[in-house]
Amino acid sequence: MGEAALKLKPLSSEDYLELEAASAVKHEFVDGQVYALAGATDRHNRIVTNLTGHLWLATRRGPCRVYSSDMKLRIATGPSERFYYPDVMVTCSESDTHDLYKVAPCLLAEVTSPSTAATDHREKLMAYQRLPELRDYLIVSAEERLVERYRRDPEEGWWYHEYREQATLTLPYLNLTLTLDDVYEGVL
Repeated sequence: MGEAALKLKPLSSEDYLELEAASAVKHEFVDGQVYALAGATDRHNRIVTNLTGHLWLATRRGPCRVYSSDMKLRIATGPSERFYYPDVMVTCSESDTHDLYKVAPCLLAEVTSPSTAATDHREKLMAYQRLPELRDYLIVSAEERLVERYRRDPEEGWWYHEYREQATLTLPYLNLTLTLDDVYEGVL
């Protein structure tokens, strides 16, 4: 005879934040469900550090702040609520002051691998595009020299661009021109 199934009750965002503060492992929160995050490779960490460093240098004297993978992003739209740990996040909103998470990024970047590619290209893309202040979402491959950019045009919606090999991308609102050599320095 089998055992009775237990119905799992969705976690509230308040309970998630409380549990996350006491946890040694990071978790993302998607509509009441909690998902543990795996550790990152050396290559992944170098790419995140390269991006963070260039973004910090470009924004350090202005109102923008740059965060790497330890700051949560909260997305609350209607009944849906999510907390992610983007690999890189830039916020320039003076009202984005919560100590545990941010809500108004202008740029998000995920360094993707074969195990995270589907989530980064579908779930996170759809969730991130709901953020009204978001101007750019970068998906940076850890396997090849490839940056995929989803760029918001306020009048025309979202545009997709691929940058490969020796390409350069410009982020004028951050006063930054970034080459793929900058992104992949010491990596690929």
